[in-house]
Amino acid sequence: MKQLVIISGKGGTGKTTITAAIASLAENSIIADCDVDAPNMHLLLEPKVIETFDFHGMDVANIDDEKCSGCNLCIENCNFNAIFPDHSINSCKCEGCGVCEYVCPENAITMVDNPSGTVFSSNTRYGPMVHAELFIGQEASGKLVTSVKEHAMSLAGENGSDLVIYDGPPGTGCPVIATITGADLALIVTEPSVSGIHDLERIIKVTDHFGIPAIVCINKYNINEENTKQIEISCEENGIVVAGKLPYDTIPNRAMIGKKTVIEYADNEFSENLKSIWRTVKAELDATS
Repeated sequence: MKQLVIISGKGGTGKTTITAAIASLAENSIIADCDVDAPNMHLLLEPKVIETFDFHGMDVANIDDEKCSGCNLCIENCNFNAIFPDHSINSCKCEGCGVCEYVCPENAITMVDNPSGTVFSSNTRYGPMVHAELFIGQEASGKLVTSVKEHAMSLAGENGSDLVIYDGPPGTGCPVIATITGADLALIVTEPSVSGIHDLERIIKVTDHFGIPAIVCINKYNINEENTKQIEISCEENGIVVAGKLPYDTIPNRAMIGKKTVIEYADNEFSENLKSIWRTVKAELDATS
């Protein structure tokens, strides 16, 4: 079984549109939306939830009013201003560091489990999908990504799937690192803008650091063909395969409005380009050990 992650150094490159298209072309695969802070794969694939799982990211402080003597040591030592004057806890500010519990002379404070999100196991018209929702104000999104991946891998084992496709979050932070860990191949979606080129360079450094083979797709290549050429030259110099280029087009927008993948929406040059990109991705995946 192979693991493919589709990532981008920045938001708005068309990563989810391309992931959904690949999911519609791949056979016997599991789809996982690892962009838990702002998931939107469900807008295209309309998953029907089969099972839900509670996610607990980190503990938060809880103060026993009967034991509390009102010494305020917890308030004085909390670096996150998470404790109100009446000694109640602001769970959105509490970072779970445990300092208040450590300094409390009355042993009135304990760290308790705090629900932080939900993981969903669903069915789509293109097979099983795992996705998640991080509750408002909660952190530990990297841990939630790991939980999504664990459920996806478990589902893949149960179904005998050949491939797990991860729609990763944008950027280079903890959720991205959690997403690419253990992957066989990363497809990086970029665009020929100044910020796109800058963030492509950053995300390639991340995949290199963690030893994840990477290939590149240039989306909206014709908005600046000079920058597109710069990306192609840079990839060639660094031994990175350019899986393909997609022109700027309104088809992805129209397909999204219709809750369809690009492949479903139109059988034209744009969709044929995506099919070609998928063939290149599949060949690169097959070549990985």
